[in-house]
Amino acid sequence: MTVREQLPQGQRSSGPRSTAGGGVHVTPPPAARRRPRGSSWRNRLEIAVLTGPALLVFIAFVILPVVAAAYYGFFRWAGYGVPTQFVGLQNYLTILQDPTFLDALKHNAIIVVLSLVLQGPIAILLALLLNRRMRGQSVIRVLIFVPYVISEVVVGTGWSLILQTSGALNDALRGIGLGGLATDWLSNPDIAIWTLMGIITWKYIGFAVILFLAGLQGIPEELTEAASIDGATFWQIQRRITLPLLGPTIRIWAFLSVIGALQLFDLVYIIWGQYVASTAGTSTMATYLVVNGRNAGSYGYGNAVAVVLFLISLIVALVYQRFVLRRDTEGALTGKGR
Repeated sequence: MTVREQLPQGQRSSGPRSTAGGGVHVTPPPAARRRPRGSSWRNRLEIAVLTGPALLVFIAFVILPVVAAAYYGFFRWAGYGVPTQFVGLQNYLTILQDPTFLDALKHNAIIVVLSLVLQGPIAILLALLLNRRMRGQSVIRVLIFVPYVISEVVVGTGWSLILQTSGALNDALRGIGLGGLATDWLSNPDIAIWTLMGIITWKYIGFAVILFLAGLQGIPEELTEAASIDGATFWQIQRRITLPLLGPTIRIWAFLSVIGALQLFDLVYIIWGQYVASTAGTSTMATYLVVNGRNAGSYGYGNAVAVVLFLISLIVALVYQRFVLRRDTEGALTGKGR
């Protein structure tokens, strides 16, 4: 008896078998079972139940406010009642022709660049340092991350008191014989933007460090150990192995930093207020929106500024995702990079 004859009847009916002409006839496998008709509707119902609440929240708190802002931006509106004074694109033309808004846009661009240039290298160095075994490692991590979780109101109020002309910083400089360095850190337009960048770096460097530390945990230790055995120095390992593998985390952090810098408002408004920010060179598009919109009673104009700020952030986000994050997102979706 052959092996084929020993197989059950259901298994003998499939597979290749000889024909009278000496050829091989392949019996097609049995048709796959059809999925029950109700299962597709069940899957759609599950998707709707799981995504429905989040979708409703997104529409209510993101889409509808943007649409409403775009609508009110076409009117000269005092903030109450039905807008009736239609001005078309006049609000938007005024925004793009206003030197104060263009200065605020320039300040945002400077903050974006300086945030990447200053925070990135410092955070990477601190993350590499804290990723090594050392005494007090946990305490140092907590101390670096503490400023990030402190409220912006507390941070802004504290630094405004420290950096004013008669504040603690100038008193400390005079106390150690460096009174010549004492200056008006907040109102001097030559250094105010650097003062702002120092505060931003102190406030948000902890988030970048924690993010990079999380990325470093995903790098296999076998790679660095093998490179070390081959004679690579510490800095060669970081340059050739660690930083390339940390690239996706760095790109995500850079994206969050850029979007946050474009929408910066609270620290500037708390420390410099609505009058000093423009003269000191620290105003942003968000502070311009509040000063020339809500505080001026021109809510239609303020909504137009909000739409412009939203469009700028959206364009930057789409361009960044298209040309920078595309490799990472494709790798996440398909399981392989480009």
